Amino acid sequence: MKYQNIVEGRFVSRPNRFIAHVEISGSEEVCHVKNTGRCRELLIPGAKVFLEQSKNPARKTEYDLVAVYKKDKLVNIDSQAPNKIFYEWAKQYFGELSVLRPETRYKNSRFDCYIEVGERKIFVEVKGVTLEKKGVAKFPDAPTERGIKHIEELIDAVENGYEAYMFFVVQMKGISYFTPNYKTHRAFGEALVRAKKSGVNVVCVDCNVTPDTLKIDDFIEVILEENQ
Repeated sequence: MKYQNIVEGRFVSRPNRFIAHVEISGSEEVCHVKNTGRCRELLIPGAKVFLEQSKNPARKTEYDLVAVYKKDKLVNIDSQAPNKIFYEWAKQYFGELSVLRPETRYKNSRFDCYIEVGERKIFVEVKGVTLEKKGVAKFPDAPTERGIKHIEELIDAVENGYEAYMFFVVQMKGISYFTPNYKTHRAFGEALVRAKKSGVNVVCVDCNVTPDTLKIDDFIEVILEENQ
């Protein structure tokens, strides 16, 4: 995917989950943050950031914050982007698709994607990953009961004859492997282990990131056990 009208800035502060103050061309602007996660290790004062300038003059905020440098590593933090690039990439991974339906309900959950390939019927939940520690990608960066609900419903879908995927998109390069963040939310990691044993496919990929593009690149090793 490609962004339009990208500008560079310096992060100043984040008063709440939805907005940030960013210095752009010498002026401090209030910008929309396209990620409601904590991102504490990313959004630090002085960090170089990239923003997409809106063409809508009626918007309250003119800019969307989409990427940030963590030292020399560029990280995309647009939480809407992983779904978009997965939809672009799904044919490459699954083959010729007869159905690709975003936001599809299954029982009490709404999964990010429903796919049909021949006789195969597949539910996919996509999770964007922006947390990295010492070259290891981790999810979640905050407790997520909704994430556990999605895992439990994917297990149920497998039991009822569907294929199911938990698909982690790491929004950066330079990652050695992916693992659940047991320290932040042990129950999520334990649920993911149960899902794998129940037949849910757990897949992780990284991305090539530039200030104005994001594209799925390589598969990353998934280690679900704790203390790896």
